[in-house]
Amino acid sequence: MTEQEVTMDSSDDHASAPSVKKSGRASLLDSGEDFEVLDEEDIDDDPPPLEDAGGGKGRTTDESEYKNADSDSDTPGPVEEWLDVLGNDHLKKKVLESGEGRDSRPQKGQNVKINLKTYLADGTLVEEQPDLSFTLGDGDVIQALDLTVQLMDMGEKALVQANAKYAYGVRGSLEPEVPPNSELSLEVELLKATDAPDLELLPPPEKISLSSLKRERGNVHYQRGDYAFAVNSYSIALQITESSSKVDISPEEENELMDVRVKCLNNMAASQLKLDHYDAALKSCVSALEHQPDNIKALFRMGKVLALQGEYSEAIQTLRKALKLETSNKTIHAELSKLVKKNSELRGAEQAMYKKMLGNPGSSGGGSQKLRAKSTWALSWKWLFGATAVAIGGVALSVVIAARN
Repeated sequence: MTEQEVTMDSSDDHASAPSVKKSGRASLLDSGEDFEVLDEEDIDDDPPPLEDAGGGKGRTTDESEYKNADSDSDTPGPVEEWLDVLGNDHLKKKVLESGEGRDSRPQKGQNVKINLKTYLADGTLVEEQPDLSFTLGDGDVIQALDLTVQLMDMGEKALVQANAKYAYGVRGSLEPEVPPNSELSLEVELLKATDAPDLELLPPPEKISLSSLKRERGNVHYQRGDYAFAVNSYSIALQITESSSKVDISPEEENELMDVRVKCLNNMAASQLKLDHYDAALKSCVSALEHQPDNIKALFRMGKVLALQGEYSEAIQTLRKALKLETSNKTIHAELSKLVKKNSELRGAEQAMYKKMLGNPGSSGGGSQKLRAKSTWALSWKWLFGATAVAIGGVALSVVIAARN
């Protein structure tokens, strides 16, 4: 395993998330499971490259032109005024053609199918997706769609205007080709809504595919810096892998589900670290290691979490275990060396502080003994001098008395 493999898993090549097409060039999403957690400070500013979509060279039109595009009827349905979905003027919806009524609206958690055309604010068509399917409310698509489709009637055609915050944000997107901070106009037609499948009855290959799809969507959120959304996608994927099954499942399929589960836990820990949720990240690492005790990524990330919590001894022990499993890994070795040095400096600073607080027992004790010895000798000489003087005085007095007698 190379240095990069501590934080990535090159073996993961499942299908892309619903809202992201598969890239032909190797990228961080294509190459696998994990991303650097603490050392990769540049990820927020310089995300890994994705292959250019090669599109976005669409026509320029005004809003009135594409509002009525692809209408199957010569007489469009009644047009309503704009609905301010969130009350902040950042996400608005207008009905172009009425649907079957409110009772036909899809519910959160259902699988929906829509026809979608995505335009820039100047009318440039950047993407057209017929029969796009996703789970409503799971974060499989941009927020603008997740929030507005649930307000659409079955068969309704609507125009949605979305601020960049609810589309592709400050980063923009390479696929589809959307510049940073771009407002979008979305032409949406709701075709179908069905209940989500019963996970207990879902065939194992479909369960593996679905959980991998949700996990990969979490990777998309992570790459874009949307760590809370990433945690949500990983949680959904975990629920799928951990669901019980009423159909037969082979040992190989069990292992595949376990592999997806551990990847989700590792990636969730990475996202939780980005959110400074250290306790939650530690719990995710512990869960991953319960399934795979020698998982190097989980050990490495756990060591990082413990270090951030100030548990240096445990962190060093955990990283040493990871390094023992792969002695040539430079990333683990560098992190361990840095942590050992930091722990040594910290202990030295603590010892110096204790000495300052308590004083120097050796030097103060010696000075006290010298002072006591000096005082004792001074007292002895004074006593001897006094006793001698008394004795001489007594002899002199005796001589005087004897002379008088």
